[in-house]
Amino acid sequence: MVSKGTSKIAIISDSASDIQPSEAKELGVVIVPIIVSFESESFKVGEEISMDEFWRRLTAPGAPFPKTAAPPAAAFTAAYDRAFADGAEEILSIHVASKLSATYRSAEMAASAHPQAKSIHLVDTATASAAEGLLVKRAKRLADAGRSAAEIVADLERAIPRTHVIFFLDSLDYLKAGGRISPARAAIGGLLAVKPIIDIVDGEVVTLDRPRTASKARERFMELVGASPVEELTVLHAEAPDVEAFRAELSARFPAIGALKPGIVRAGAAIGPHTGPRGLGVALIRS
Repeated sequence: MVSKGTSKIAIISDSASDIQPSEAKELGVVIVPIIVSFESESFKVGEEISMDEFWRRLTAPGAPFPKTAAPPAAAFTAAYDRAFADGAEEILSIHVASKLSATYRSAEMAASAHPQAKSIHLVDTATASAAEGLLVKRAKRLADAGRSAAEIVADLERAIPRTHVIFFLDSLDYLKAGGRISPARAAIGGLLAVKPIIDIVDGEVVTLDRPRTASKARERFMELVGASPVEELTVLHAEAPDVEAFRAELSARFPAIGALKPGIVRAGAAIGPHTGPRGLGVALIRS
C-alpha cells in the first residue's frame, strides 16, 4: 500500500500500535503482527486472534499469563517486498519502542539485508499502543500530503519526545503477574487500594503517581493531562465499561481536547497483559 502523495511512500508498522485490521485497511497502512502466546498456543495478533478473544483469554479464571514476541525478520522482509512490488518507492517502517520489544530489531534486520535497504527508513517510536498509533497515522497524513520520507522522519523525531501514554490502572495484579512489580509491593499496594498512573517515557514504563483511591487517581490523571497544551489525543482503555463517560468528562473539562473530537482505542496485546482490565487513559502528543 502506497500513499496518495507524489513520493509513493508505504507506511508499515506492527500490531503493538493497536491499529485494528479494518482501520489499517482504511488508512492504507500495513500492520505486521506481533505474536501472543497463552502457554502452548501462539497467535498472530490481529490475524489469528481478535481483540475480543484476547481479552476473553486474558481475563478467564485461572488463565495463564500471556507472553508476547516480536514478528520474525522474515515477516518484515515479506511486507517490504510487497510494498515495493505494489509501487512504493520508499518505505517508512514505524515501530513499538525497542526497549519494550524486539520488534524494531526484527524490522532492522530485515531492512538492512534488503536489496532496497536505502529506501527503507526505520523509526523507533519509543512508545507503544495508541501512542505508537498516533505517530503511524501522523506519518500517513504527511505522506498523503506529499511530504518526503526524510521530512516525515524528521517530523516524527520532533514529535516522539512529546508523545505520551498516561494511563491509570484499576489493579496491580497484572503488573505483578507480568513481573513488573514484586508480589510484596503488589500486596502492599492492594491493601492501600493504590491506583498507579503510568506513562511510557523513552521506551520505558514509569510511574507518575500512586493515588490511593480510584477517585483520587482520576483527579490526578486529569491534572497530568491538562498540564500543557495537546496537539493530538485519543482515549485509551483496557475493557473499561465507562470509557464513553470518561471521554465526555475529559472533553468537558478541557474544551481544547473536546475540540479534537478524540477517538477511542482499545488496548491490546502490547500493554493489556500488564494493565489488566478496567484501566483508562489517553495517548497524546503535546503541542
